[in-house]
Amino acid sequence: MSDLSRSVAIVGVAESDEIGKIENKSNLQLHAEAAFNAIEDAGMKPSDIDGIVTAGTSTLNTAEFMGLNEIKYTDSTSVGGSSFEIHIAHAMAAINAGYCETVLVTHGEAGRSARNRPGPNLSDPASQYEIPYGFIGMPINYSMACMRYMHLYGEERTRQALAEIAVSTRKWAIKNPKAYMKDPMTFDDYHESRWISWPFHLFDCCLVNDGGGAYIVTKKEIATSLPKKPVWVLGVSEGHDHGIISQMPDLTSTWARNTGPAALKMAGLTHDDIDLAMIYDSFTYTVLATLESLGFCKPGEGPDFVANQRTAPGGAFPMNTNGGGLSYCHTGMYGMFLVLEAVRQLRGETGERQLDDPKTCLINGTGGALSSTGTIVLAID
Repeated sequence: MSDLSRSVAIVGVAESDEIGKIENKSNLQLHAEAAFNAIEDAGMKPSDIDGIVTAGTSTLNTAEFMGLNEIKYTDSTSVGGSSFEIHIAHAMAAINAGYCETVLVTHGEAGRSARNRPGPNLSDPASQYEIPYGFIGMPINYSMACMRYMHLYGEERTRQALAEIAVSTRKWAIKNPKAYMKDPMTFDDYHESRWISWPFHLFDCCLVNDGGGAYIVTKKEIATSLPKKPVWVLGVSEGHDHGIISQMPDLTSTWARNTGPAALKMAGLTHDDIDLAMIYDSFTYTVLATLESLGFCKPGEGPDFVANQRTAPGGAFPMNTNGGGLSYCHTGMYGMFLVLEAVRQLRGETGERQLDDPKTCLINGTGGALSSTGTIVLAID
C-alpha cells in the first residue's frame, strides 16, 4: 500500500448551500448542492466526474439526479459516519486500478427534518438482543461504553475530560460562521446542562441537523493541473471489529488502535508530525476513546492529554477546528465534514480559525456503535 501514498489528491470540497435546519430539501437535493459546489471549488466540470461514491443514498439515484450519465466506478459502502474516510481509500484504490480518474464522494442527509424515518429492521441483531433490554439509540450505547471507562479510570477525571472536549470544541465553533451552535459555553454551562443518558449531559451529545457535503479525489496528473493546491492522500486504513455495542470486545478501545498506526505507517509519519487532528465527535466520549486508540496517548491517559483546554484555539493540540459534530454540524453521518475542514485548513481557507501554516492532518471517522473506523493522513506541499 505504501506505493499508493501521494498517488491521489483531494481537489475540491464543499457543503450544501445551507446546513442546519432545512425543512424544504430532500437528501438528494443536499447531495447535489454539495456536489456541484465541490466541482466548482475544484475548478472542474460535471463531465470530468467518472466515479461516484455515496453512503446511505443510491449512487444510481444521485448520479441521475445530477445528470451524470457516464460513470465508470460506483461504490455505496455505508458503515456509518466513518464511511467518508473509508471512501477516500476506496477512491484511491479505484483510481490506481484504472477504473476511473476522478471520483466524486457526496453526502446529503436531512437528519433533523426528514419526513420519513424507517423503523429498525426487526430481524437485525440489535432489534432482537439489545432494544428489548433498553438499548434504544446511540446515546445509550455510547454512555454504557463511557461508564466502563469511568469504572476503569475514574469518574471525576473522566467527567472533566468530557467537559474539556465539549468546551474546547464550542470555542472553535464560535469562530466558524457556518456552525449551528455559536453561543459561548463555560464549564458550568456544560455541567448544568440537562441529562440525556447518564453519564452524558446534553453537551456530551452531537447535534442533529440537516446538510450535505462533498469532496473530489483525482489522480496526480489531474490534481496538479487545477487552480488550487492539491491535498495529497498519504495514508489510509479501515476496519471494524463488531456491529452492536454488546459485542464490542473492549468498550474503551476502538478499531482505531489498528487503523491509526497503519495509516501513519503508510504515510511515513509519526504522531509528532501531525499538525491537526480531526476526530469524529458523535459524543465527547468518542473523542476520548479515539485519541487513546489512535496512540496519541496511552489507555487511561486521555483526561490528562486534553486537560487545560489543550485542544481549544491556541492550545498545543489543535483538534476539530470547525466546531465538530458537537457544535458545528452533525446530520447523522458526520465523517464527510471532517474531510472538508481538514482540506480547508491545509489550504489556508478557514478565516478566523485558521491554524498557522499546517502541513499535515490526521482524520479519524467512527461509525455505528463505536464499530467501524477509517483513518486518513493528508498533507499539502
